[in-house]
Amino acid sequence: MRKVVRGFYAIAEAVRLSKPNVIAAYPITPQTEIVENLAEMYANGELGDAEYVTAESEFGAASMVLGASAAGARAFTATSSQGLLLMSEVLYNAAGMRLPIVLVIANRSVSAPLSIWNDIQDSISIRDAGIIQLYVESNQEAHDMIPLAFKVAENRDVLLPFMVCVDGFKLTHAYEPVDLLDQETVDKFLPPYNPVVKLDVNNPVAMGCYAPPPYYMEFRVAMEYAMERASKVMLQEFKKWYKLTGRDWGGHVVAENCEDAEVVVVAMGSVVPLVREVISRMRQDGKRVGMLKIRTYRPFPSREIRKALKNAGKIIVIERALSIGAEPPVTADVKSALFGLNSEVYPVVTGLGGRDIPRELVERIIEDVMKGKIKPEKRYEGLNEFEEVIP
Repeated sequence: MRKVVRGFYAIAEAVRLSKPNVIAAYPITPQTEIVENLAEMYANGELGDAEYVTAESEFGAASMVLGASAAGARAFTATSSQGLLLMSEVLYNAAGMRLPIVLVIANRSVSAPLSIWNDIQDSISIRDAGIIQLYVESNQEAHDMIPLAFKVAENRDVLLPFMVCVDGFKLTHAYEPVDLLDQETVDKFLPPYNPVVKLDVNNPVAMGCYAPPPYYMEFRVAMEYAMERASKVMLQEFKKWYKLTGRDWGGHVVAENCEDAEVVVVAMGSVVPLVREVISRMRQDGKRVGMLKIRTYRPFPSREIRKALKNAGKIIVIERALSIGAEPPVTADVKSALFGLNSEVYPVVTGLGGRDIPRELVERIIEDVMKGKIKPEKRYEGLNEFEEVIP
């Protein structure tokens, strides 16, 4: 059923249809209305036997879903920005304990200075935790990816938390026409959760216990192997989703017009439709430009990126996060994937703190790269002139 809804409702509705057993929530802008919608569904008796728990903090919410998942429950939570950072200690534990929790991150800038607006610094900051990360470009994609996140995370060959990253305000608060799923469709795709192992007084097990040097490394490497397996499992489930719904979101990456492109723009999240529109217009004018959308940032799709960009001489990476004192994060991973190829990579940092990214800016960047006006090094676009004051 197609309806015009806001992003947070589309996400909450997909969570409801996925039949979670436990939802733990703490409000933080711009994530708040996701859990508000779920709270209303709970109050109206629309969540079945699910338990909805209001936490005292994001740390508490993460701890609750960790405990629930360890006890064999399908568990969900959502957060943003500082809330995600407050959860981080627990989320590292959840990944190490191999608990298939699903989180939605309404991406938002991190402090200081305080900002409630969108970039992706929050989720990028925990990219090494052992959590699957998928970035969506639209509310339809966000809606579809919730059941898929549960399906992949709960696969016995994976058993890792899954983070669906949705740009705050840009998507969460935007009205879009969304083809809402129905219960029958979701039930065909996502079976009831049957945990591989759980805490049980009749069959005691240990989770997250003490591991001295002779044992610790094996646990961490096992997580790496699980993330590698997740890559294959995700591709299988993407295909099943397309067969079931007719909606094909692509694989780990989506390459558009890259085969003959002189310049390819790499982007993630809600900026993708803007880049797509700019490139479409430029190609109509005879410009050889293409786009590569990265969907899954962890596991990072190195092979797919290398294959898609093997013919591209110049690659622009739109960065909406910084790794202070080093290469921007997505650029570093892209360069690693392209090692040995004769490609020039242009990291462009823009849109931090929710700053607008006009289509004219994207077009000018592409034109400047095509004409050789700028060097393949980190640059900041859309930056106001300012005088740095050192205390």
